Amino acid sequence: MAHTHARLVIIGSGPAGYTAAIYAARAMVEPLLISGFQPGGQLMITTDVENYPGFAEAIQGPWLMEQMRLQAEHVGTKIVSEYITKVDLNVRPFRLEADSGETYTCDALIIATGAQAKWLGLPSEAKFQGFGVSACATCDGFFFRGKDVTVVGGGNTAVEEALYLANLAKSVTVIHRRGEFRAERILQERLFKHPNVTVKWHHAVEEICGSDAPPSVTHLRLKDLRTGEIVEQPTDGLFVAIGHQPATAIFEGQLPMRHGGYITVTPGTTATEIPGVFAAGDVTDDVYRQAITAAGMGCMAALEAEKFLANLDVGESPAKAAAE
Repeated sequence: MAHTHARLVIIGSGPAGYTAAIYAARAMVEPLLISGFQPGGQLMITTDVENYPGFAEAIQGPWLMEQMRLQAEHVGTKIVSEYITKVDLNVRPFRLEADSGETYTCDALIIATGAQAKWLGLPSEAKFQGFGVSACATCDGFFFRGKDVTVVGGGNTAVEEALYLANLAKSVTVIHRRGEFRAERILQERLFKHPNVTVKWHHAVEEICGSDAPPSVTHLRLKDLRTGEIVEQPTDGLFVAIGHQPATAIFEGQLPMRHGGYITVTPGTTATEIPGVFAAGDVTDDVYRQAITAAGMGCMAALEAEKFLANLDVGESPAKAAAE
């Protein structure tokens, strides 16, 4: 089996990973970026992006990620198409094993593996993703101004999405499988005060229906979980808000994590409790989950990793290098 060593390895190729690579490469760290299972992250399934600074008109998510990749390569980042299956952060240098059999080691590591929205798992859901089906109201709510939209879910995420959309859409219908929300009481109270929000309790989405040319959502088929009756719910868009799952399984037991598997970092930094290991983007951020905030954290991680490596170069111990 082959073995590759790099001073800095970045796992993940979303906005956090690519930004970290750009800053690290310009600092002459010569980073190695391992692109992972889904190169480009969640923006690869996002169509129009209007809220990323620097572009007067809407751009396509895949195009934006391709530009980030090209920029990272242009400034000197080496990118490999591998998927890491096992890590050992208890040894130095850190050891990473890929599904190809390749082994990578590094003196500093930036984890930017991101998170995935949890989906309902319906075939029709995949068909209309980006064409009326979304998992991010902050990202896509603007496109539904003055329209009728639906949110599915019952936790904080669903209520917060509905509250955001209530200020944009003509009407918001929240679909929940149970007879009460799991969200914080104060959020529920705010939601119930909105005159354009209604809630359908004890219902589940069976199918998302729409037209094909161009693709667009027109209505939902809902099942009443108490009676089994199928009803139709007219809507222009569906926002799936049943949570996110950070890609942190391979780090379990080696790094402290918060609820849901988000990696814990020192407040105001991207540093984990292991000196030389940093986490950036949606892998640690369960609040904002935006491309621009992920990119900002990628910048922070690169600068912190560069400083850590510089201190190592002058003979500091890993713990002291991280503290400097």
